[in-house]
Amino acid sequence: MPTVASPRLHHLALTVTDLDASMRWYEDVFGVTFQMDGPHPGGVGKVLADDTWELMIVLHHHDTNDANDFAETTTGLDHAGFAVPSRADLEAWQTHLEANGVTRSDTADKPLTQSPIADEAYGSVLVFRDPDNIQLELFAPPAT
Repeated sequence: MPTVASPRLHHLALTVTDLDASMRWYEDVFGVTFQMDGPHPGGVGKVLADDTWELMIVLHHHDTNDANDFAETTTGLDHAGFAVPSRADLEAWQTHLEANGVTRSDTADKPLTQSPIADEAYGSVLVFRDPDNIQLELFAPPAT
Protein backbone atom coordinates (compact mmCIF):
# COMPACT_ATOMS: atom_id res chain seq x y z
CA MET A 1 0.00 0.00 0.00
CA PRO A 2 1.48 3.40 -0.94
CA THR A 3 2.28 5.92 1.76
CA VAL A 4 0.29 9.15 1.60
CA ALA A 5 1.68 12.58 2.36
CA SER A 6 0.58 14.17 5.63
CA PRO A 7 -2.02 16.79 4.84
CA ARG A 8 -1.72 20.37 6.05
CA LEU A 9 -4.54 22.80 6.54
CA HIS A 10 -5.03 24.67 3.26
CA HIS A 11 -7.79 27.04 4.32
CA LEU A 12 -10.52 27.52 6.85
CA ALA A 13 -13.99 28.26 5.43
CA LEU A 14 -16.66 29.70 7.70
CA THR A 15 -20.24 30.78 7.12
CA VAL A 16 -20.94 34.18 8.69
CA THR A 17 -24.01 36.36 9.11
CA ASP A 18 -22.50 39.80 8.35
CA LEU A 19 -19.87 39.38 5.64
CA ASP A 20 -18.50 42.95 5.76
CA ALA A 21 -18.19 43.02 9.57
CA SER A 22 -16.59 39.57 9.66
CA MET A 23 -14.13 40.48 6.89
CA ARG A 24 -12.97 43.52 8.87
CA TRP A 25 -12.69 41.49 12.07
CA TYR A 26 -10.69 38.62 10.53
CA GLU A 27 -8.44 41.07 8.66
CA ASP A 28 -7.72 42.98 11.87
CA VAL A 29 -7.27 39.93 14.10
CA PHE A 30 -5.33 37.60 11.77
CA GLY A 31 -3.54 40.10 9.51
CA VAL A 32 -5.07 38.65 6.36
CA THR A 33 -6.44 40.75 3.51
CA PHE A 34 -9.13 40.32 0.89
CA GLN A 35 -7.74 38.52 -2.16
CA MET A 36 -10.73 37.55 -4.30
CA ASP A 37 -14.41 36.63 -4.47
CA GLY A 38 -15.50 33.04 -4.70
CA PRO A 39 -19.08 33.14 -5.93
CA HIS A 40 -21.16 30.02 -5.37
CA PRO A 41 -24.82 29.16 -5.90
CA GLY A 42 -26.88 31.14 -3.39
CA GLY A 43 -24.08 33.32 -2.10
CA VAL A 44 -20.46 34.33 -2.18
CA GLY A 45 -17.19 33.48 -0.49
CA LYS A 46 -14.55 36.08 0.27
CA VAL A 47 -11.00 34.73 0.23
CA LEU A 48 -8.71 36.37 2.79
CA ALA A 49 -5.03 35.45 2.97
CA ASP A 50 -1.69 36.62 4.28
CA ASP A 51 0.98 37.81 1.83
CA THR A 52 2.39 34.30 1.37
CA TRP A 53 -1.01 32.56 1.16
CA GLU A 54 0.05 30.29 4.04
CA LEU A 55 -2.96 31.38 6.11
CA MET A 56 -6.23 31.44 4.18
CA ILE A 57 -9.63 32.11 5.68
CA VAL A 58 -12.68 32.03 3.43
CA LEU A 59 -15.79 33.74 4.74
CA HIS A 60 -19.04 32.60 3.15
CA HIS A 61 -22.39 34.32 2.98
CA HIS A 62 -25.40 32.20 2.01
CA ASP A 63 -28.65 33.88 1.01
CA THR A 64 -30.54 31.31 3.09
CA ASN A 65 -28.56 31.99 6.30
CA ASP A 66 -30.91 32.11 9.29
CA ALA A 67 -28.64 34.60 11.15
CA ASN A 68 -28.40 32.42 14.27
CA ASP A 69 -25.17 32.38 16.26
CA PHE A 70 -22.85 29.41 15.82
CA ALA A 71 -23.06 26.59 18.40
CA GLU A 72 -20.34 23.95 18.60
CA THR A 73 -22.77 21.58 20.33
CA THR A 74 -24.49 20.78 17.03
CA THR A 75 -23.10 18.50 14.33
CA GLY A 76 -20.38 20.20 12.31
CA LEU A 77 -17.47 22.41 13.26
CA ASP A 78 -16.53 22.39 16.95
CA HIS A 79 -13.70 24.91 16.72
CA ALA A 80 -10.62 25.85 14.70
CA GLY A 81 -7.19 25.80 16.33
CA PHE A 82 -4.10 27.79 15.35
CA ALA A 83 -0.55 27.23 16.62
CA VAL A 84 1.80 29.86 18.02
CA PRO A 85 5.37 29.23 19.19
CA SER A 86 5.10 29.99 22.93
CA ARG A 87 2.93 30.93 25.89
CA ALA A 88 4.36 34.45 25.66
CA ASP A 89 2.80 34.64 22.19
CA LEU A 90 -0.56 33.73 23.74
CA GLU A 91 -0.17 36.61 26.19
CA ALA A 92 0.54 38.98 23.30
CA TRP A 93 -2.56 37.63 21.53
CA GLN A 94 -4.70 38.41 24.60
CA THR A 95 -3.80 42.08 24.26
CA HIS A 96 -4.18 41.98 20.46
CA LEU A 97 -7.62 40.43 20.77
CA GLU A 98 -8.69 43.06 23.31
CA ALA A 99 -7.56 45.78 20.93
CA ASN A 100 -9.89 44.19 18.37
CA GLY A 101 -12.95 44.14 20.61
CA VAL A 102 -12.59 40.64 22.10
CA THR A 103 -13.10 41.14 25.83
CA ARG A 104 -11.59 39.00 28.57
CA SER A 105 -14.07 36.81 30.43
CA ASP A 106 -14.06 33.85 32.81
CA THR A 107 -15.15 31.73 29.84
CA ALA A 108 -15.34 32.40 26.12
CA ASP A 109 -19.00 31.58 25.78
CA LYS A 110 -20.39 34.59 23.89
CA PRO A 111 -19.41 36.42 20.69
CA LEU A 112 -16.24 38.52 21.00
CA THR A 113 -15.09 37.04 24.33
CA GLN A 114 -11.83 35.36 25.27
CA SER A 115 -11.00 33.00 28.11
CA PRO A 116 -7.98 33.10 30.38
CA ILE A 117 -5.02 31.09 29.08
CA ALA A 118 -5.37 27.46 30.20
CA ASP A 119 -2.08 25.73 30.97
CA GLU A 120 -2.40 21.98 30.45
CA ALA A 121 0.13 19.14 30.31
CA TYR A 122 -0.09 19.14 26.49
CA GLY A 123 0.37 22.92 26.15
CA SER A 124 -1.35 26.25 26.72
CA VAL A 125 -4.61 27.29 25.08
CA LEU A 126 -6.36 30.61 24.57
CA VAL A 127 -10.01 30.26 23.50
CA PHE A 128 -11.88 33.14 21.85
CA ARG A 129 -15.00 33.75 19.77
CA ASP A 130 -15.61 35.65 16.55
CA PRO A 131 -18.61 37.97 15.94
CA ASP A 132 -20.79 34.93 15.02
CA ASN A 133 -19.72 33.03 18.17
CA ILE A 134 -17.46 30.64 16.21
CA GLN A 135 -14.94 29.24 18.67
CA LEU A 136 -11.30 29.74 17.75
CA GLU A 137 -8.27 28.61 19.72
CA LEU A 138 -4.63 29.51 19.84
CA PHE A 139 -2.32 26.73 21.07
CA ALA A 140 1.27 26.91 22.33
CA PRO A 141 3.28 23.75 23.04
CA PRO A 142 4.50 23.15 26.59
CA ALA A 143 7.73 24.87 27.58
CA THR A 144 10.74 22.56 27.33
